[in-house]
Amino acid sequence: MSVIEKVSSISNELANILDFAAKNETIKTDFENYLKTIGAYNAPESKVHSLLVSYVFERILNKEGDTVFSLYEKENKNLDSHQKTLIKALKSSMNTVFEVKNVLKNAFELYNLVNEKDYTVIPLVKMSHLRGIYKGTYLLARIFCFENEYFLLEITETMSSLKKDEMLKLAVAKIIEEPERVYADNKAKMKDIEKELKHFSVKFKECFETDEILTINDAADNVIAAFNDFCLDEIQDAQKIRELVAAPQNFGYTPVSEFNSSYNNYLEKSLGGFSSHSTKYDVGIIFEEGLGLYIVPFWGTLCKIFESENYKEIQGWDACIKQFLENDKMSSALVDRLNNRFPEFVNRVNEVYDAQMTYEEILSRFKQHFLDKKIFSPTSVLYSSKAFSDLMGFIPDPNKKEPPQPAVKPGRNDLCPCGSGKKYKKCCGMV
Repeated sequence: MSVIEKVSSISNELANILDFAAKNETIKTDFENYLKTIGAYNAPESKVHSLLVSYVFERILNKEGDTVFSLYEKENKNLDSHQKTLIKALKSSMNTVFEVKNVLKNAFELYNLVNEKDYTVIPLVKMSHLRGIYKGTYLLARIFCFENEYFLLEITETMSSLKKDEMLKLAVAKIIEEPERVYADNKAKMKDIEKELKHFSVKFKECFETDEILTINDAADNVIAAFNDFCLDEIQDAQKIRELVAAPQNFGYTPVSEFNSSYNNYLEKSLGGFSSHSTKYDVGIIFEEGLGLYIVPFWGTLCKIFESENYKEIQGWDACIKQFLENDKMSSALVDRLNNRFPEFVNRVNEVYDAQMTYEEILSRFKQHFLDKKIFSPTSVLYSSKAFSDLMGFIPDPNKKEPPQPAVKPGRNDLCPCGSGKKYKKCCGMV
């Protein structure tokens, strides 16, 4: 099948799916509620159509996990093998942040800021319709792979090359939202992360002599920072790091306002660290083999809830369980850890939800996406992300000229002679 035939086939099937979404009563009702929720109910028709495209690819319609695609397939039993293959490919589309590296005659060369991979992408419309896109432009766009070629499905936003920091923030927000985006469609990146995790796992156990520690939020930042330096061999004395771990004296759950930040201000809110939070609470720092480092607020409180006979005397015990299970960043591996440790785990969860679920049903209800694929911890993935490093200034601009070499090489903790204001080890010393 030629590229022209593929583009025609994709466009036709996508039109059929969008037409189905516009006419199906269940989807129509949900889409109207969706528009009201995002404040776009009276938006212009062109805007509504653009939102419908994103809705079709991203919306989960009910607790059974139905999507527009699944309903479309259920209602169209006579789809041929080509259509089924195409729909499967569409369901695996990527909505992410790109930098335009080159504009070709009939395609774009794009660099994915999230998974750090280059793509040659064919648009479904004529290139003349996309004349405002130049080399250096940043795109928030959706692409997908069909029969070994990538196609551009939609462009949600464009930004000039001067807006790099804004697009890096958007890329990091995408990573926070779904950590697996960093290694999706990039096996080499996944291998790099797995290699790093093996190293960190050894260092964590060497440092703390266990795979789990409990401290308070006031101390968590210093503990994590010291452990990072230990991994870089900048701190040799593990005992000094263990002395930074301050054991919590009180347990109980209360909402923490800083955890309710939107993606727009998540980074700014996070820079102050756990110690900047107005609420005081216990924090678990856990290294899960093969998955990475998890920082779990109220981990000690959770353990108390599941081990204590007087668990109802613990402040916010039921809300604490719900917050943990319904947080989509908390891995099924952490749920396994609690279930294996505490015989009352299932009973306490069922009491909160007034249910009679088995452990397998609990996992299926709250952590199904972790069971479907391997998802590394958000913390570990962020530290392996070039977009995150660039945004935070952990690595120098590769186009930056080398600074004049001083007569005496600076120490790793000295200010960098390039004038960046950063420590040498975090700037030009990172070689």
